[in-house]
Amino acid sequence: MNEISSLGQPRWLSFPQHGVSPFDPLLLGSALALVLTGFVMITSASMDVAAEKFGGPFFFAQRHGIFIILALIASIIVVRIPIKYWEKYGPILLGVGFVLLLLVLIPGIGKEVNGSQRWIRLGPLNLQASEIAKFCMVIYVAGYLVRRLSEVRTSWGGVVKPVLPLAFFVSLLLGEPDYGAAVVLMGTVMGMIFLGGMRFTQFIMVLSCAVGLIMMMAVAQPYRMARLKSFQDPWADPFGSGYQLSQAQIAFGRGEWFGTGLGNSVQKLFYLPEAHTDFVYSVLAEEFGLIGALLVVVLYAVMICRIFLIGRQAEKQKQFFMGYVAYGFGLVFAAQALINIGVNVGALPTKGLTLPLLSYGGSSLLVCAAMIAIIIRIDFELKRLRAANNVEVCKSEATNTKQKKSKASVKKLSSQKQVEEKLGHA
Repeated sequence: MNEISSLGQPRWLSFPQHGVSPFDPLLLGSALALVLTGFVMITSASMDVAAEKFGGPFFFAQRHGIFIILALIASIIVVRIPIKYWEKYGPILLGVGFVLLLLVLIPGIGKEVNGSQRWIRLGPLNLQASEIAKFCMVIYVAGYLVRRLSEVRTSWGGVVKPVLPLAFFVSLLLGEPDYGAAVVLMGTVMGMIFLGGMRFTQFIMVLSCAVGLIMMMAVAQPYRMARLKSFQDPWADPFGSGYQLSQAQIAFGRGEWFGTGLGNSVQKLFYLPEAHTDFVYSVLAEEFGLIGALLVVVLYAVMICRIFLIGRQAEKQKQFFMGYVAYGFGLVFAAQALINIGVNVGALPTKGLTLPLLSYGGSSLLVCAAMIAIIIRIDFELKRLRAANNVEVCKSEATNTKQKKSKASVKKLSSQKQVEEKLGHA
């Protein structure tokens, strides 16, 4: 009882249970390690390109440093928001995501880069609408699963309803086009519905339809077919359609076991396109070798496993919205990391997906930081609920003990009175 007190304190860091951290150290530590690793690698990978195009070697490093500061500020704000508000305003967030995806397609508002119109102009910054859309969709689907969980588990209607807004989002993403974000969003929503208790036969049927749709989208555009063909053998056309993959593989080959050393990458010297964004992992593998590349994979594995364990704990405590949000964000991180690393090593066709928390990009970093902050808040609220339950258990045990002592004392007095009455009669 002495270890648990002051449950009503407003400051979220004032955790009431002695010896228990208010945040998950492995989750926070792995996320911070990825952010710092990303800053170092972006600085290394972009210096020559920045000096050539922008007149200073630290152009991208300075911008990314500002993004990191903004992400930390956003995290501090988000982590103080109770989870109940996210659940309450989930439908509104869905509308926000939909509007942003519409705005990005409007000429004059959306900004086109390399043939894709994925960004909204915000003065000196560009907002990538797909990153916000993924965040909003996860919050909405988590709330839907809580409201319609029995329907999802028993009928097709419960499965089809969240697929309708997903279809709108995917169609808008393909209009940009952003095929990679569409695949991540589809996989995340399907995974959330499956973890919500969807019947396995239904899941197989929906998965088959989704795979068929993805294959149709892949062959619908000539440039996607070219990427698929070059992915199978990038060295068949190393200076054409297979250029990015072949240069990335050269980076991995040069890195060997322990790498060439920080700053000693050759592929970043105008050989590897987008070296500080989509292919920063290849530069990392060249400079730190296989060991460094595997350490980054371990950091992602630790972070994602902790996210799913927090989601599982939420389900055990009957906090289903928290659980589904954690699952959704975990799936987003896992899918993007898997696809980006797969592209870098040549296991998947090239896609314009950033490596979460590590690649250059303000929108991606801000949204990923907000996701981590929400998961930290979920873990904190779950611990507070457990602490509150411990208080109730302690109070209940104390009340039971008092009642037992009271009954024992009454029984003792009663027996003493009986003895005294017998002696008086004697």
